[in-house]
Amino acid sequence: MHEEPLMEDIKRPLILITNDDGITAPGIRNLIEIMKEIGEIIVVAPDKPQSATGHSITINNTLYLNEISKEGADFKEISCSGTPVDCVKLAVTEIMKRKPDLCVSGINHGSNSSINVIYSGTMSAALEAGIEGIPAIGFSLLDYSWNADFSQCKKFVKKIALEVLEQGLPEGVVLNVNIPKLAENEIKGMKICRQAKAVWQEKFDKRQTPQGRDYYWLTGEFVNHDKGNDTDEWALNNGYISVVPVQFDLTAHHAMQQLNTWNLNE
Repeated sequence: MHEEPLMEDIKRPLILITNDDGITAPGIRNLIEIMKEIGEIIVVAPDKPQSATGHSITINNTLYLNEISKEGADFKEISCSGTPVDCVKLAVTEIMKRKPDLCVSGINHGSNSSINVIYSGTMSAALEAGIEGIPAIGFSLLDYSWNADFSQCKKFVKKIALEVLEQGLPEGVVLNVNIPKLAENEIKGMKICRQAKAVWQEKFDKRQTPQGRDYYWLTGEFVNHDKGNDTDEWALNNGYISVVPVQFDLTAHHAMQQLNTWNLNE
């Protein structure tokens, strides 16, 4: 007689969790609780906030890892002195016994839609995992508050993670998921989108120290010039979660034909 396998005999997926807000941020603590329902987890995250570090890596300083022991914890949790990308690199090469089945980054406190994806440490961690051949997702909630309510994220984060584990992702692609600041019953659903063509109109607030030395604070206004209804900004402004497939191949393939008309070799 055929017997169904026991739950403990079924291999659970191995999930790497990281972020850019730091290992103590409420966003990653919520992501940990969600991922524990799906698989075996390992957390490797910065020991301090690393927002807007992009894809930076540490090459001129030493890197330190500190395993955080918690009584009764059923998973390994390690803080790293480096950037989000450092965290992924160290996790894959030094910490994990095998390549994870999934890497999730976040949940970020604030938006990583549109042009923000370039600056985002959250998304750079996911992209680094993608470079390593690991299916990866960056999650962000459009609420910059440290005390943001992440409860409305749980159902959607879990659903996307499970779909990626089951379906996989195209080679060289990771997902950038942004969640509007709405109650769960106000979110209309999820939309696969393209990245909106939007920019930051930046300026620097110039000030002086008491000693007379100039210093600067970066300020700016986010301006969306894209009127399409298939963008992440449209989705978020209309009550949807945006899901944007992002690639780490930055080649502008559409421009190659035009550039090949140049007389570069004459």
